[in-house]
Amino acid sequence: MSNGDIFLGEVIGTAILILFGAGVVAAVLLNYSKAKDGGWIVIAFGWGFGVMAGAYTAAPLSGGHLNPAVTIGIAIDTGVWDKVGIYIGGQMVGAMLGAVLCWLVYFAQFQANRDEKIAQPTLGIFSTAPAIRNPVANLITEIIATIALVLPILAFGLTKGLVLSGTGILIVSFLVVGIGLSLGGPTGYAINPARDLGPRIIHALLPIPNKGGSDWSYSWIPVAGPLIGGVLGGVIYNAAF
Repeated sequence: MSNGDIFLGEVIGTAILILFGAGVVAAVLLNYSKAKDGGWIVIAFGWGFGVMAGAYTAAPLSGGHLNPAVTIGIAIDTGVWDKVGIYIGGQMVGAMLGAVLCWLVYFAQFQANRDEKIAQPTLGIFSTAPAIRNPVANLITEIIATIALVLPILAFGLTKGLVLSGTGILIVSFLVVGIGLSLGGPTGYAINPARDLGPRIIHALLPIPNKGGSDWSYSWIPVAGPLIGGVLGGVIYNAAF
């Protein structure tokens, strides 16, 4: 794979991931959305389908990492680090592009927030926030949840049938749904630094009426936690397998 293919694949795939993921949250949370109050299960499956669509699209170009934590875990496993920066750069650009696309899809609903008697905060559509703000607990949650993502992804590679048949991506998509349902309650399960930071930057920049703050004081946790989890997932895999 060329550097250009890797970068383009990660941009496109991550943009699709965020379009689906942020889109399902917008659908469930925003007033005047037909999916309003759809609930957490809908959100978890929406993110899973986003992983599936983005990874299958990106796979022929880049392998479809879509996540710096996954990229780092794979690099620890393989010992190949020269493409890591290209992967992560593409993922960040794609995450920001996907956030912009979500905003465009729900533009009318975002604009309607201007006329609400009580302004509707919008950051939760783009990025994560903890149910209980406890930095240590929140960081631990993100680390464990990301290990639960990266370690199985690496282990799936041991089953050659999954790779050859192309069903590995489908299995990873259901893994993401499972993480959302089982481990997502405390922090909203970023498990992906680009997924949280890229859209958070776009939220800060977009002209969304009454959007509220972008919560930069919390923003380091959904970056540091998944990065640590990606490293630990790779180390555990190497040690155990």
